[in-house]
Amino acid sequence: MQKTNKLFKLKIERPRNAKNDILSGLTVALALVPEAVAFSFVAKVDPVIGLYAAFMMGLITAIFGGRPGMISGATGAVAVIFAPLMLGLYGENVDTETATGYLFSAVILMGILQMLFGFFKLGKFIRLVPHPVMLGFVNGLAIIIFKSQFEMFYVGHGEEAHLLNPAALGIMGGMIALTMAISFFLPKLTKAVPATLMGIVTVTIISIVLKKFGIHESRNVLDFVQGMDPTKETIAAGFPTFAFPHMPLTWANIKMILPYSALAAAVGLIESLMTLTLVDEITETRGRGNKECIGQGLANLVNGFFGGMGGCAMIGQSMINIRGGGRGRTSGISAALFLLAILLFAAPLVEIIPLAALVGVMFMVVIGTFEWSSFRLVGSIPKMDLFIIVLVSVVTVLHDLAIAVLVGIVVSALGFAWQHGKKIHANIKTDEHGTKVYHLESALFFGSAQSFKDLFDPLNDPQDVVIDFENARVYDHSAIEAINNITERYADQGKSLHLLNLSPECLELMEKADNIIEVSVIEGLDWHIADDRLD
Repeated sequence: MQKTNKLFKLKIERPRNAKNDILSGLTVALALVPEAVAFSFVAKVDPVIGLYAAFMMGLITAIFGGRPGMISGATGAVAVIFAPLMLGLYGENVDTETATGYLFSAVILMGILQMLFGFFKLGKFIRLVPHPVMLGFVNGLAIIIFKSQFEMFYVGHGEEAHLLNPAALGIMGGMIALTMAISFFLPKLTKAVPATLMGIVTVTIISIVLKKFGIHESRNVLDFVQGMDPTKETIAAGFPTFAFPHMPLTWANIKMILPYSALAAAVGLIESLMTLTLVDEITETRGRGNKECIGQGLANLVNGFFGGMGGCAMIGQSMINIRGGGRGRTSGISAALFLLAILLFAAPLVEIIPLAALVGVMFMVVIGTFEWSSFRLVGSIPKMDLFIIVLVSVVTVLHDLAIAVLVGIVVSALGFAWQHGKKIHANIKTDEHGTKVYHLESALFFGSAQSFKDLFDPLNDPQDVVIDFENARVYDHSAIEAINNITERYADQGKSLHLLNLSPECLELMEKADNIIEVSVIEGLDWHIADDRLD
């Protein structure tokens, strides 16, 4: 029997059907509430604005986006970007209504930029992300999700926050463990209902029973909201309504919000496209990056006109959905509609859900998201790839997801250039005419330019020297400059350098740089010059 050895396997086997989509969507909706509230406070806006954003982002991207099963909503990455805008406006004593008007205008501009990105089909650049960067992104994201749950163990907000008392910590820890145990063991017994949803319901019932016996140490969603804003009595809200943002449409104001909009658009698309790629790998299907860009942009555009803070794809909620069996667009649509129903009708039911249940769900997401097989890669993959995995993970945790991905791509490119730059070599022969021929075998570009120059010996070489590019290519200006340098060194010795078998692309590059170097062809030798212009 043939044995298959795999370093890692991301795919999650779950059947795709409407029941799984709807039940998984309900689980996602329950988990969206505390996150949307928390991100609202990060962005310095009312929690209702974050909840509206979660509803509209989820609904519109589920319908028009390019990745069925992926969940979008109000996210910390976008909230962090818009927070300085709000703080600056409040610092200038701008009233809340006007300040949120500037925010909504920035979200509209963000959406327009994202839609343009999709219309010009730039989503394909996600293919430039190497797999080690992907693994580092996933691992770093799992750590961020894990760290983000720590605030649930504190009471209050900001400098006034303090750790729960020992009794409350013990009860919360037990409920978290029970939620995780149900999520882990229930699928082994039955898959009739999502295990995460059953875990939330079970722990909620236990919390209600404990409070009947006078044990009130288990905090719920409403306690969390009131811990950050004591004036909030409920998370209930009405249906979002259309309105133009309260911001004077002047060039000065557009210039003020443009940097925030551009950065939020970039971060939102990077996070969304990376999440799309991860869901692709898990489900072994393929999403449409450009369509997702348009869907994200449209969702943010609508957010700005209907009072939402904007957002992007959510890796944590997407993992909850995928692992709960949500595969189709119905899962995202149902999650958004359930969230709206919660805001309109069922807020009291959600407010009693213990935070411990939601923390347990997120801890299971962390365990499932982290690529544990990364530890087995030590010694099995190049050291540069291993370094990139660690680097991207660390930068993701310490700084930002988008910055981490960009750093990973740059380091990967530099590592690739360094490795290929060291490998350039040539087969060197002297023919019957006394001409020394260097048969170059590699790519000539900025990374290999110095190694290329070190191959030659103008002082001791014969009068005529040939560089044969049949098995090599010239790629950039650094390569042309290296050839020019070698030409000048041979000229200083009174010797001639000739180039043979340049590809059509190389010849075109040389012609554009004819003021730098002149291509010389040996005459009198029975060699074919690879120049399509002679055909």
